[in-house]
Amino acid sequence: MTTIDDILDGLDDDGLKSVVHNFYGRVRDDAELGPVFDDAISDWPHHLGKMVDFWSSVMLTTGRYKGNPMMMHLKHKRRITPELFDRWLALWAETTNELMPPPVAAALQAKAGRIAESLQLGLFFRLDPHPSSPAMA
Repeated sequence: MTTIDDILDGLDDDGLKSVVHNFYGRVRDDAELGPVFDDAISDWPHHLGKMVDFWSSVMLTTGRYKGNPMMMHLKHKRRITPELFDRWLALWAETTNELMPPPVAAALQAKAGRIAESLQLGLFFRLDPHPSSPAMA
């Protein structure tokens, strides 16, 4: 039986750094995502280092990332749409498919999908405080 450890056996920080740097190069060049990210990030080298630490913590359990992704995204909520998450995931898939073996790319994509879902729930999910059910008489 293949475990996640078996799948990620070849993944290391150098591979994650390559993926992260390549991916964010694509993000910056993207007509939809580029302006949003460029407005939000003033120090790209610092951001790239944090993102390598983030993915290292997520995939390799290194614990290097110290931050709060939800709070960072909430700061820019007015510029973020659910469609941008779809574009982000599509670029992530392109990048990981090109740079990683298929099982590793799939694991990275699955994790990114769960992260995107969690962020979207935090950013966009709201319970309707006034349900549309008829009033009880």
